[in-house]
Amino acid sequence: MKTIKSVLPKMTGFFLIMMVITSVIYPAAITAVAGVVFKNQSSGSIIKGNDGKEYGSALLAQEFTGDAYLWGRIMNVDTTTFTGEDGEPLLYGWASNKTPAGEELEGMVAERVERIKAAHPEKGDEPIPVDLVTCSGSGMDPDISPAAAAYQAKRIAKARGMSEEEVEAVIQKYTKGRLLGVMGEPAVNVLKVNMALDGLL
Repeated sequence: MKTIKSVLPKMTGFFLIMMVITSVIYPAAITAVAGVVFKNQSSGSIIKGNDGKEYGSALLAQEFTGDAYLWGRIMNVDTTTFTGEDGEPLLYGWASNKTPAGEELEGMVAERVERIKAAHPEKGDEPIPVDLVTCSGSGMDPDISPAAAAYQAKRIAKARGMSEEEVEAVIQKYTKGRLLGVMGEPAVNVLKVNMALDGLL
């Protein structure tokens, strides 16, 4: 009968081999394949302008507040918790965890509703798309619904001296459909639309 002492060297050798395979070789191989097959995604889905500059990631929201720009969802960000090596504050997005039954969330939504209405007086009592007045689960959602984008087209057109149809054409160009035609919902990437409006795409 084999004892633990007699099989320990084999067990140790097997453990070390598997550790190297699973923690070094496999991750390195997957990273290398991803870097070739999914080059853009593996480097952060960075969006570059036609001037060669990097303007952000297609996966992370940026806040736009000017009348000439498409507005995204409410961002829930923290710049006080973490700092970089140079002491500069780091941006951290997180879920608000506010309950729909609470007064705090109700007040936040009401404030956003007033801001949206003030910027779009021509809409009157037309319902505001819900994603324009609420925060996403991540707090950093880069996309909005086509309805939320269309709601803003007239304001943007007026601020830029464009026709509403021209703005809608840009929005349509950067609207992605459902995955495989059935999964998810159509979405508009806010950063891409605003870069296109500025002539950067």
